[in-house]
Amino acid sequence: MQKNTSVRLEHLNWDDMRYFLEVARTQRASAAAKRLGVDHTTVARRVRELEAALRTVLFDKSRAGGFVLTPEGQRLLSYADAMETTVQSASDQFTSGAQTLSGHVRIGSTEGFGCFVLAPQLARFTDRHPDVSIDLLPVPHFVSLSKREADLAITLERPERGQYVYTKLCDYRLRLYGTQDYLQRHEHIGSVVDLRRHAFIDYVADLAFSHELLYLNRTIPDVTASLCSTSVIAHYHAALQGNALAILPCFMAAPNPQLVPILSDEIVVTRHFWLSSREDLRKLRRITALWDYMRAAADANRSLLLGESAEMQFIDA
Repeated sequence: MQKNTSVRLEHLNWDDMRYFLEVARTQRASAAAKRLGVDHTTVARRVRELEAALRTVLFDKSRAGGFVLTPEGQRLLSYADAMETTVQSASDQFTSGAQTLSGHVRIGSTEGFGCFVLAPQLARFTDRHPDVSIDLLPVPHFVSLSKREADLAITLERPERGQYVYTKLCDYRLRLYGTQDYLQRHEHIGSVVDLRRHAFIDYVADLAFSHELLYLNRTIPDVTASLCSTSVIAHYHAALQGNALAILPCFMAAPNPQLVPILSDEIVVTRHFWLSSREDLRKLRRITALWDYMRAAADANRSLLLGESAEMQFIDA
């Protein structure tokens, strides 16, 4: 198929661009179809129609890789993305007087915070605002705002570059935890030096997505990890088996009575979460509502996040 983007575009169908965007983001016709609420054959057909209208190939397709953008597809993506944002902003302008929030928001988050804090908080939000649908992505890696993998992101590190709006969401603390059974079966721990004779759970150093996660050896020198994982939730469940110790976020470990803090005044790690969004999305009503809600929820749960309480607080959405 000849690649020629100089073709007149006045007859392009915006719906075709929506299909293109979802395929570009998910790289699968089936995944795009699920998000759009149609059959996957419809998605494939609309993409073909768009390619025919533009007289160019937008995706390289394979069973293994799915739909991968060609250079022409990458060029179109920036335009389609801007069109979508413009349409969303226009919709917000003309419905600003309406009381009901609506639309779709995708939120990327670190794994532990997403599962243990955001999930219950967002469940309350969607109950209060049933016309807002949320994709929560609690994953052990960075989520790209620039590629529209998410509309809002909660990260360990502040965005360094790009057209983003960001704020410090909260501080949180981590402490060393083990089960009571572990402590009864192993040598007494009276000081940090005693920890050298104990087994630990840690991150896979060369696969950790942020250096902020590599706190074990900085906090407790000369200890050995018997089990490593890229997932903090794996650390949590492994520690519950009572065979090793783990440094865990207090908001995960403190609510579970099976886990006991060890040397809690000596082994304390403080980290921060940052909340960010693309500038062009930040003023959308549903983005603003969730931004404000998550900040208020974090403020309400300051004691839980800092390990001073084991109880989660909920606010009005």
